[in-house]
Amino acid sequence: MGKLEGKVAVITAATSGMALATAKRFVEEGAYVFITGRRQNKLDEAVKLIGRNVTGVQGDAANLADLDRLYETVQREKGKIDVLFASAGQGEFAKIGEVTEEHFDKTFDLNVRGTLFTVQKALPLFNNNGSIILNGSIASIKGFPSFGVYSASKAAVRSFARTWLLELKDRGIRVNVISPGTIDTPALDPLGPDAKEFFKTQIPRGEMGRPEEIAATAVFLGSSESSFVNGIELFVDGGTAQV
Repeated sequence: MGKLEGKVAVITAATSGMALATAKRFVEEGAYVFITGRRQNKLDEAVKLIGRNVTGVQGDAANLADLDRLYETVQREKGKIDVLFASAGQGEFAKIGEVTEEHFDKTFDLNVRGTLFTVQKALPLFNNNGSIILNGSIASIKGFPSFGVYSASKAAVRSFARTWLLELKDRGIRVNVISPGTIDTPALDPLGPDAKEFFKTQIPRGEMGRPEEIAATAVFLGSSESSFVNGIELFVDGGTAQV
């Protein structure tokens, strides 16, 4: 029996990288998974890759109408949620003197506002003793030049977990944060091989993380094996933010 046998999970922005690897692993562990993505063709590809026990719902986590449609689909097909991985997020580089209103709003609308309403709108469907996993980043505690707005947005996500676990304690719903370090996903490809080699030098283990390593962490936090784990920011970074 899998670690998530019989559970219903929702994973946002799961058409590639860490979230897609997590959706695949959740299904392997016995869960039925609802995934989202902004582009229908990429969503269809992800559903095909996962292969079974999955429903794709096109939408943007920053769009409240799209979130309503997502949860209407979950209600119609399964009627409950046991695990939510609020994974949708983005970041763009801009030095403090270059930050525009558009840059700030785009980052906070998805990373902070989107995370908030992804969780809020899921709660009516949530089973007691469920698990909410928020997608953080080592940027929540480290300073990276030109990445200040993104870092602040992830610090806000981490703060949400502390508040929400108290608000949801009577329902036994746990709220934790996975904060990845540098993970080798397609999002890094435009930076080129030299950038990837540099990233490796900043990681104590000497190699970037793999999406499957984030997925394994999400399985732990989504399962009963982490029943006494609540409100943590779990760094999955090869040691980068710990030294």
